[in-house]
Amino acid sequence: MRLVSLFISILFVTCAAVAQVKVAKLDIKERSLSNGLRVVSVRDGSSPTVAIRVWYRVGGKDDPQGRSGFAHMFEHMMFKSTKNMPSEKLDRLTEDVGGFNNASTWDDYTDYYEVVPSNYLEPLLWAEAERMQNLNVDDANFASERDVVKEEFRQSVLAQPYGRLFEYINSLSYTVHPYKRGVIGDLEQLSAATPADARSFYATYYRPDNAYLIVVGDFEQQQLDTWTDKYFSHLTNPSSAIPRVTAKEPTRTAEKRYEKTAPNVPFPAVAITYLAPPSSHPDTPALDLAATILSDGESSRLYQSLVYKQQIAQDASFTFDMKVDGGLLYFFAIASEGKDGQSLERSILNELKLIQTKGVTARELARAKNQLVSQTIVALETNEGKAEAIQDGITYDNDPKAVNTSVAKLQAVTAADVLRVMRKYFTPTNRVVIHYDNEGGSK
Repeated sequence: MRLVSLFISILFVTCAAVAQVKVAKLDIKERSLSNGLRVVSVRDGSSPTVAIRVWYRVGGKDDPQGRSGFAHMFEHMMFKSTKNMPSEKLDRLTEDVGGFNNASTWDDYTDYYEVVPSNYLEPLLWAEAERMQNLNVDDANFASERDVVKEEFRQSVLAQPYGRLFEYINSLSYTVHPYKRGVIGDLEQLSAATPADARSFYATYYRPDNAYLIVVGDFEQQQLDTWTDKYFSHLTNPSSAIPRVTAKEPTRTAEKRYEKTAPNVPFPAVAITYLAPPSSHPDTPALDLAATILSDGESSRLYQSLVYKQQIAQDASFTFDMKVDGGLLYFFAIASEGKDGQSLERSILNELKLIQTKGVTARELARAKNQLVSQTIVALETNEGKAEAIQDGITYDNDPKAVNTSVAKLQAVTAADVLRVMRKYFTPTNRVVIHYDNEGGSK
């Protein structure tokens, strides 16, 4: 018991100190090629690996009108054949040497990434350059990956009891911004699309001046620069400008309420959304900490109140869905057996009122800072974590070096800052309430 107590004491002291820790800055190098490709690199020889990321400024918000799901579809298509590379070659270049690869599509960007032993860096640079400009957007590749995306929609949205609700959170929270379409796609619009539409999308967005190459790990800078020039500098850009989303979501002026149903919903659910500021806004760190206090783990406010004490919810959470042009702040809860959505809404709003009137305690704030700072420190221990953190800075702050100031910004947040943002953004006129239940009512 004495050893256990000693361990707990050490852990407590360590956690208390995390919020004040100084994180060593990454030595980030930046350069641009003549075709506009931006290259960001960090040398780290602590492990014989290298992380490669190619980030494109194209996401779900950039899908052409009537072609929802194109950015997502290209996440899949980019693993098919190119002029000089057969389909699934990325798997052979990564998995066969003990590495891995993957990709993801978000509202604001699409990224492709690999981690391999560092002596395999050159083949991966060649492969990424190859699929940046020589992808085979032919009828067969288009048809197969369109079907994959459509099936993903069926499985993750239509087949899931609460899948439609998360689509409604986007579609009912935005009125004009294309964030309202979500990312995964639309079955009818995908079915109506043609290979010519896909070729146009690829030519429009998959180009050097719309991308960042991020390399972190065990390499020599001069060699990386040589290989980057060799494989990427000859790539060209179309003469046309890159279309950008210019829509501005208007400020909400009154609460809106919706009742939605779907088949096979076992328990009522409710979502309450608020418009958030753009990702680069200085209020972002305070909102991150507020989200942690409200919803991170079983000791969080929402879990303790709705799930543990009142026992009216089997799940209760809060999400800060950060987006470049302005994201969402939303509560979500699923009722316990015999409970209803109205009870969930009342309890959520009561918890909101409590934090808006009494604020957060010093202990809560310190704990939230410890959690977020610890997560950052742990992530930066790997080359892949460093590369992803740099990418987040590019996406949300338009600055690859934002990773070097993120912890300090969290540490600077005060309890007064949290109280201020909770009062500023969580107003009745900035509220959308969505009640979601089984078709025909609760079972």
